[in-house]
Amino acid sequence: MKMKPTDFGGATAVEGYGPGFFRMGRTVIHGPVLVTAAGGVAWGGLEDQAPLLALAGQIDVLFIGMGAEVAHAPTGLVAALREAGVAVESMSSPTAARTYNVTLSEGRRVACALLPL
Repeated sequence: MKMKPTDFGGATAVEGYGPGFFRMGRTVIHGPVLVTAAGGVAWGGLEDQAPLLALAGQIDVLFIGMGAEVAHAPTGLVAALREAGVAVESMSSPTAARTYNVTLSEGRRVACALLPL
C-alpha cells in the first residue's frame, strides 16, 4: 500500500512536540501553545481564557491538552467556552495534538490549546 502525506489544505498542523515545546511547521514554541488552522501562538495557560473565548464563532471544538497526563480542564473554563458555543474535549497534550490533526485534515473547524509535557 502506498502511503501519501496528509493534506491539511494549507492549515497549520502540530508536527512535533517534546519536553516543554511544540512545533508547527518551522515554528517552535516553548511553553503552552494555542493552535488554529491559521497558526500556532504562545498561550498563557489555563488562566488565559481570553484567546480561547475569542475563537467562538470560528471553531466548533477546542481540544485542551492537559500536559503529559489525562486530566479535566477547569470547570469554569469549560463552562465559559460551552456558553460561547465551543465544545471542549480535555485529554493529554499528545492525544489532543493528534486528535486536532486528524479532525483538521477532515476540514472541521477545530483548535487545540496545549500545555507542555
